Amino acid sequence: MKHPIKIEAQLSELCPSLKLGIIECQVSVTKDDNKLWEVINQYISQVEESITVEDIRNKSTISSSKDGYRKVGKDPNRYRLSAESLLRRIVNGKGLYKINNVVDLLNLTSIKSGFSIGGYNADKIIGSIKMGLGQADEEYQGIGRGQLNVENLPLFRDNLGAFGSATSDSLRTQIDSNCQNLLMVFFSYQGEEELHQAMTLATDLLTEFADATDIKTCII
Repeated sequence: MKHPIKIEAQLSELCPSLKLGIIECQVSVTKDDNKLWEVINQYISQVEESITVEDIRNKSTISSSKDGYRKVGKDPNRYRLSAESLLRRIVNGKGLYKINNVVDLLNLTSIKSGFSIGGYNADKIIGSIKMGLGQADEEYQGIGRGQLNVENLPLFRDNLGAFGSATSDSLRTQIDSNCQNLLMVFFSYQGEEELHQAMTLATDLLTEFADATDIKTCII
């Protein structure tokens, strides 16, 4: 993998079931994809008709992730995981934002699987990546959130500092129209259970809707 990721010992000890599903590939980013949104809207309709907020809380991929946040001392209801936030938006009739084809298919994978997923412009990542716990007053500009309090929040750091978490991706590595190399990371706090299936869904969507090539996957 171009950007190897290491989970720091402190986080591994607190969350021994933490696994990361990693996808690296080259992509073509477009502003909108009508065929993709036909698929997304069809699934949104299913969710609106069949899932409640209680169902979201009880989904194993979400409940295990919330337990992981509690183990590191972060309130998962205040710093809500992205998968839960997306599903709650849908259940509340707010749908999903349209960003671009890569972010939109990532969100579709997230709401289908219940895994929170980080999506990063790999060309803006410098050096190797470590996943550890955020520090008090550590700089982190979340997309649409401004400065985020990342103390005790599991997050990624490269040579330039913090850039990604399961609560909010960062402005520095956001996927924009200039993104050519994608790093996608699934955050699983239940080991590898359901992870392979979710990653297969993502690679299929990336191939179909983002012309993905040179796809590499691994689980750590």
